[in-house]
Amino acid sequence: MPAPALDKQQKILFNVSNGANSLLHSAGRWKAVVKNIAVACKTLQDEIMFVIRDLGIQYPVLWIESMQHNNPRQLKECIQQQINLIGNVDNIILLFGNCGNAIQGLSSRESSIVFPRVDDCISLFLGGNRQKKELDSKGSAYYLTRGYLEGESNIWSEYLYCVSKYGEEKARKLMGIILKNYEKLSVIDTGAYMLEDILEHTKEIAAALELRHTVVQGSLHLLYKAFQGKWDEDFNIVAPGESIDLYSPQRGK
Repeated sequence: MPAPALDKQQKILFNVSNGANSLLHSAGRWKAVVKNIAVACKTLQDEIMFVIRDLGIQYPVLWIESMQHNNPRQLKECIQQQINLIGNVDNIILLFGNCGNAIQGLSSRESSIVFPRVDDCISLFLGGNRQKKELDSKGSAYYLTRGYLEGESNIWSEYLYCVSKYGEEKARKLMGIILKNYEKLSVIDTGAYMLEDILEHTKEIAAALELRHTVVQGSLHLLYKAFQGKWDEDFNIVAPGESIDLYSPQRGK
C-alpha cells in the first residue's frame, strides 16, 4: 500500500521514508503494523539511511524538516504533533538532540519514547557528549555535515543573505560578531557519504567566515545502537503516559 496522502500542513512538517507501506492512515492517525517507528530530524537523513540500509531495518522513519530548528518552540510542537498521530507501536525512537529544549516535555499516550542522551545533534554525529566535549577542549568549532549544508537555513545561507542585503564587507563583520567565539569550521566525517563531495564548498565557507577549516572523525555508534535496540545507559526510555524530563535526577547524564 502506498503512503497515504498528506494535507498541506503535514507535508511541511515531515515526510515518510523506509517502510512507508508499514503505515496505515486511519481517523487522522498513523497506525503502524511494526513494533518500532522512528521520528528524526531531517538533518540526520544521510546518516540514518546509511545505518538503516546496513542493518536492513524495515520500519518507517518520519522526518521533521530541519528548518523547524530555527524556532525550538515550533520544533517541539511539530514533534509532539507527529507523536500524537502515531498509534499501535511499542516504541517511538526519537532521533534528536535537545536543541533549544525542544524535546523536553514530549510524551506519548500509547508508546514508549526512546532517545539518545545527547545535548544536540552534533553530539549524536560525534558519538556522544563526551566526544564533543573532548573536541571542544581543543578549540571551539562550528560543525557541519552534508545534512546541515542541505538544510534550508544554515550558516552559509545566512551569510549569503547578509551579503545580498548589506554587501560583502558588512556581512563579514556581522558574521565575525556572530562567530566571535569560534576558531574553526569543522566538517564531521560520518562515513555516510563521500566527504570529498562537500570539502571544496566547506573550504569556501571557512574562508568567507574567516575560520580555520578542519575535518573531524564522526561516529554512527549511537545511531546503530538506536536501531539495534541496544538501549543502555546511552539512552533514555520514557514510559507511555510519561513526559520527557531531561532534568530529573533519575535521568541525569
